[in-house]
Amino acid sequence: MRDYPTNKRMMLFSGSSNPSLALKVAEYLNIELGQVERKRFKNGEIYIRFNESVRGADVFIMQTCSDPVNDNIMELLIMLDAIKRASAGMINVVMPHYGYARQDKKSEGREPITAKLLADLLQVAGMDRLIVADLHISTIQGFFDVPVDHITAIPIIAKYFKEKDLSNCVVVSPDVGGVKRASIFSKQLELPLAILDKRRPAHNVAEVEHIVGDVEDKDAIIFDDLIDTGGTLVEAINILLNHGAKKVYAAATHPIFSGQALELLGNSKAEEIVVADTIPIKRDYNKNKIKQLSIGNLLAKTIKKVYDCKSVSDLFKGEDLV
Repeated sequence: MRDYPTNKRMMLFSGSSNPSLALKVAEYLNIELGQVERKRFKNGEIYIRFNESVRGADVFIMQTCSDPVNDNIMELLIMLDAIKRASAGMINVVMPHYGYARQDKKSEGREPITAKLLADLLQVAGMDRLIVADLHISTIQGFFDVPVDHITAIPIIAKYFKEKDLSNCVVVSPDVGGVKRASIFSKQLELPLAILDKRRPAHNVAEVEHIVGDVEDKDAIIFDDLIDTGGTLVEAINILLNHGAKKVYAAATHPIFSGQALELLGNSKAEEIVVADTIPIKRDYNKNKIKQLSIGNLLAKTIKKVYDCKSVSDLFKGEDLV
């Protein structure tokens, strides 16, 4: 860990994964994004150069793990190495979506724990602190030997749903593993909780077998941390409707939307699918069906708290995050 500089100042830089979110954060902080030169050599290698001095500064680098995931991770590692060698005071990574989070343990022999590998890579490259939103598994924080500020978009999504009629509504966890997350969401909305019993026979394949809780004649909100291919979510929507739910909404923090997910979800029977902008949606989609909320204000306030050495958890004690 480097010594804190006496000429403390904040600098914010963006990788190429989600520049629109970085611009929102810079606007909330009332600062300019730092200038970064980036290019690719003909063989695909990435070149990075920071075009202004970072010596002694508290540097925040924003990069999310969106498609192409591996390229964006490599770009971030190169940015970290460059900023470390440029004598930055503190190097903070703001990673709205943490990649490889679903590979957090060995389920079978001879498998990697890639979430831990990514943590090691970030630290070796020079990261002093991580700011991350809604990890797939919160215990991933334990993979790091540096401070991790784990924030959540739940209050932002909950506020959006509070503007709807929730008089006869239930929150649904899409699987047993997401019960704690969905429970926090349901408490913010003061709604009961139901659970779908889901099995995974293969990667990116899931089957819903049972429903624990009452959804008949109720509006249902399925809540999860991410939506990937959309197949499991569409199946869950149909199962809830077949079990008597009147309307089904879905919400998640991270819109991964792999493959044909946007088309699949846009044509689904969901009333609305609400996500955050931790990952940019780069293709056209049904904006009447899919709603994207911004966490730019939340990230900016978190960065300010970290820079001022104040408690980040105080952000979630009643303060308006939107």
